[in-house]
Amino acid sequence: MIESISPIRHSVAVTPHDTNNLSMACRALLVGVAGNVKVMYENGTVDTVYLAAGLWHGMYVLRVYSTDTAATGIHAGY
Repeated sequence: MIESISPIRHSVAVTPHDTNNLSMACRALLVGVAGNVKVMYENGTVDTVYLAAGLWHGMYVLRVYSTDTAATGIHAGY
């Protein structure tokens, strides 16, 4: 899906969970403390990625897993 780049309009704190999805797929993730984050993308693909702190990382994410996630202070941007 290609969309124009636009700013994040709002964000919510994310509590990682191995079975619960976010209320809807977010456009980006931000972490307060860098580390690995295991995610399920909007298309169902699961991956573990390293996210640097203090930056919005553009990705369509539906779930943030608690298992294999070391980063903290996670926020989903919409």
